[in-house]
Amino acid sequence: MKKLVVLDAFSVNSGDFSWDDFSKFVDEIKIYDRTNKDEVFDRIKDASYILACKSLITRDIIEKCNNLEYIGSMATGFNHIDVEFCNQKNIVVTNVPDYSTNAVSELVFALIFEAFRKVSEHNNKVQKGEWINSKDFCFYNKDVCEIANKTIGILGYGNIGKKVSKIAQAFDMKVLVHTRTKREDTENVKFVSKEELFKNSDIITLHCPLNDETKEIINKDSISKMKDGVIIVNTGRGQLINEIDLRDALNSKKVGYALLDVVSVEPMKKDNPLLNVENCIITPHYGWCPFETRKRLFEILMKNLENFVKGNPINVIK
Repeated sequence: MKKLVVLDAFSVNSGDFSWDDFSKFVDEIKIYDRTNKDEVFDRIKDASYILACKSLITRDIIEKCNNLEYIGSMATGFNHIDVEFCNQKNIVVTNVPDYSTNAVSELVFALIFEAFRKVSEHNNKVQKGEWINSKDFCFYNKDVCEIANKTIGILGYGNIGKKVSKIAQAFDMKVLVHTRTKREDTENVKFVSKEELFKNSDIITLHCPLNDETKEIINKDSISKMKDGVIIVNTGRGQLINEIDLRDALNSKKVGYALLDVVSVEPMKKDNPLLNVENCIITPHYGWCPFETRKRLFEILMKNLENFVKGNPINVIK
């Protein structure tokens, strides 16, 4: 008997899609909207297959799950799963690659435009009557700027980094990229060291994976190498940034804006050092979640499970 357990279903499906189609691959399916860490083992102890987005699937838990054959990450990231131990136990782990490239890239520029064109600020002033009472046909914040000819530095050059580069070029921006994979410059993209990227970028946007090398890559030392007034964008992983160092840099105006869709601990804690800091715009890790993106994710999740059941697994993490 094959049982599928979905540990945090609500995170990817708030009711737009049906889990019923997954039933054709299993004998039993159990759906949990949310699972606390102390509930994980009890819920998956007899499962053959697991789907999880953020629930931690640790070595200790895996060791006690005698029926476990397959874990599907309901995201591109898989930091919540002990993949190395799963490989040792011949448990297949899959992820959902490339489903949110457009969505996250779009948010990067939505955030950048919020900082450069200050749309919310101007709308709020209009709603409060300032345009009605204006002596002139228009009014504006004198700090509104174009993004054309600004230099954007992209840390990480996977699918999202490449898409951000493509959009930036369409806006006539200069593009610098740092990536671990050595590449030749193109007509519109220059590949540089981290130090050169920090030194020369007006905007720095983070699209690198989280690992020991990149954890807190934005910190007091790296910020000191950046331009005064630099804008930092993070739609990747919150732990890429030392949040106390970023707060201090915002307060000193060394960093002009921080534009964040992620923080180090999610949901955000009330003592997060970046909360209510001037020129720090934070959205609730929603870059990935337009309807079309979630639909694509759901379809890939089902395809991953179907292919595993048929003996031809895809999107396997090693």
